[in-house]
Amino acid sequence: MIATINPATGETVKTFQSATADEIERAIARAADTARTYRTTTFAQRAAWMHVTADLLEAEADDVAAMMTLEMGKTLASAKAEALKCATGFRFYADNAEEMLADEHADAGAVNASQAFARYQPLGVVLAIMPWNFPLWQAVRFAAPALMAGNVGLLKHASNVPQSALYLADVISRGGFPDGAFQTLLIGSGAVESVLRDPRVAAATLTGSEPAGRAVAAIAGDEVKHTVLELGGSDPFIVMPSADLDAAVKTAVTARVQNNGQSCIAAKRFIVHTDVYDEFATEFVEAMSALTVGDPTDPATDIGPLATEQGRADVEELVADAVANGAEILCGGARPDGAGWYYPATVVSAITPAARMYTEEVFGPVAGLYRAADIDEAVTIANATSFGLGSNAWTTDAAEIDRFVADLDAGGVFINGMTVSYPELPFGGVRRSGTGRELSAHGIREFCNIKTVWIG
Repeated sequence: MIATINPATGETVKTFQSATADEIERAIARAADTARTYRTTTFAQRAAWMHVTADLLEAEADDVAAMMTLEMGKTLASAKAEALKCATGFRFYADNAEEMLADEHADAGAVNASQAFARYQPLGVVLAIMPWNFPLWQAVRFAAPALMAGNVGLLKHASNVPQSALYLADVISRGGFPDGAFQTLLIGSGAVESVLRDPRVAAATLTGSEPAGRAVAAIAGDEVKHTVLELGGSDPFIVMPSADLDAAVKTAVTARVQNNGQSCIAAKRFIVHTDVYDEFATEFVEAMSALTVGDPTDPATDIGPLATEQGRADVEELVADAVANGAEILCGGARPDGAGWYYPATVVSAITPAARMYTEEVFGPVAGLYRAADIDEAVTIANATSFGLGSNAWTTDAAEIDRFVADLDAGGVFINGMTVSYPELPFGGVRRSGTGRELSAHGIREFCNIKTVWIG
């Protein structure tokens, strides 16, 4: 079902009809037709439209925040911050795309040419398959660079955030972009394969679960189409003896419960050197226990409900499995009474390799606490997962910083801070956290033909 279901109450607010086969065909045809002319627009034209889009989004941020909170349960404050971040992302690519995609000249003499360079050109129609946890930002970090590069987009969003999906296409249209430049397809996952296999669709990007990524990658591989995949993460947060412990604890809490704990780049495994483990654990558990779980529209709320009933069940299952395999719950660990899909801030220690939580991602406000005897063990625990998205390490020792930067097997390493996605920095992972990169110049070039030009 494609529907807005309020996770704070479990109430179905509004349902939507899935697009018919004829409607899907018309959308793809419109995108393909638009792509032929849209690629000839100038960077200046696209930038002007994108700035208007950013202004509209910023002006409507309060209403947009309320919509996101209703659909997936994040607090109003975090929802508004997301809307404003999207406006920033639009402006970043409006202002920098032309320079990022400028011709790259080679040594013409070395290749016996009068001119030799690489030129970035759009691929055409790109399908974006997006998740619900950041209903706008996940989609904007594709839409902004793709549109500025001259591509057109088809958005297949998660079925529980249809209003957010429709809003994004609407605000981009009102920004002045041509009809068909960015469309939302209200379709279920079963309809994705036929869209991706359509010869008019040139490439795809997906943010979501590992199984979803595998499925899309298999189809795209069969069709020989380029994909960018941003999948799960079980990010480590390492604390060494030289760290500013108060700052580390404070940041650890935010890093774990941001977005109600439903973020791929949220810190999930807290690996603490034995010399400071007891102190960190005491302060961390105290701070997590003090968080307020409740109505996401209440400014006093720290953690709203999980986005789906199944999501909460999955979290409960992982915690129960950890306890069954010898782990200890230090705080939280039990759903509160009443309506809504709430789950408290939870800290679990003594997690053994037999527990699923040792290697799997927990998509909720649950922190795993690990003790490390030294930096070698800390790195070993950090890398003991099939994921490799983000990572965090806290230390003031220069040699330790170098070691973490070199040896943490992840797409990003953040020292003395929490992992955050910035338009200025590439974003993505290694191993089963995905392939390719979003954001920065790397992100805008993902959906470009890097054309070699040789002129004799």
